[in-house]
Amino acid sequence: MANPGAEVLARRLRELRGSLKQQVLAKALGVSVPLVSSWEHGKAVPPVDRLEGYARFFAGDGDPQAELDEAGLQRFQDLRAELLHLRPSFGDAPGDLGTRAPQEGLWHFVDRAPITIVCAALPKSLRADAQYTSPESPDYIELYTYADLDALMELYGHLVAANPGVTVTRKLADQLTPNDLTNHLVLLGGVDWNPMTGDVISALEVPVSQERREEDPDVGAFRVLEGGRELVFRSVLEDADPHARLIQDVALFLRGPNPFNQKRTVTICNGNYGRGTLAAVRTLTDPRFRDRNRVYVESQFGAGATFSILARVNIVQGMMITPDWTHEDTVLHEWSRTA
Repeated sequence: MANPGAEVLARRLRELRGSLKQQVLAKALGVSVPLVSSWEHGKAVPPVDRLEGYARFFAGDGDPQAELDEAGLQRFQDLRAELLHLRPSFGDAPGDLGTRAPQEGLWHFVDRAPITIVCAALPKSLRADAQYTSPESPDYIELYTYADLDALMELYGHLVAANPGVTVTRKLADQLTPNDLTNHLVLLGGVDWNPMTGDVISALEVPVSQERREEDPDVGAFRVLEGGRELVFRSVLEDADPHARLIQDVALFLRGPNPFNQKRTVTICNGNYGRGTLAAVRTLTDPRFRDRNRVYVESQFGAGATFSILARVNIVQGMMITPDWTHEDTVLHEWSRTA
């Protein structure tokens, strides 16, 4: 349903585009065609910087990179002021401009290539009754064999919303085909159960590694080699087994070129425990935090960089709190390499 407050702006955006194809405008603005369509039908409201992109595009006669003369600069300023005036405000807080649509976040892939979510298989000793996990059973439920289900459910829905019409599939790490590997890859879970995670970290030559929990079953840790010294980032548990409670985890978010297809990306969302993996996903899906975390990535690393962020994850009464990378105590370590 269209947002009534966005209909006037939507009509003006349609007038500006005129006979120009949506594909041309979307490419110039660096967004998808469905997103432009949603703006023009009042189903979503463009953020301020996108309206500035509109103003510059049309002030520069269809060239967003054009150097504007004095008259062009005046056209830009007038059109920018008009569009911002038409843009409906969001009353949550003074100056609040609303949350961007999923298509504008870091989970949107502009090339519209297929996406494969690579999941770890839950060890058989930890699975539910065979009535639900055996393919021979009438009550078989395939997802009962997956680890990190919270993270998978959160991520799958967001990827579909952020990439309309794009094929998004989930696969267990031991069921991958060559075609799966050459898509955009998203790896969920750590080195204990998802062997692809360690392989890709090594292939990207990232100075981050993860201890196997079987080596330190009580805590788990990420290790970083930096300047000849080793930094260790452990989770925090309270009390002892069998009543230990997780009160702070560590989450890894890593993105770089897919080692199996350099024209695609690979993203790793991982934690020492499952709630760390969920936290790595939620940093860029949670509507309360995803925009500021996206801006943090863009300002710290720039476009096209391979980067990793290790973040503190607070657990309150068993619930994971989404990390805010802009908070000074959240980011434990970050690393990047330009393309």
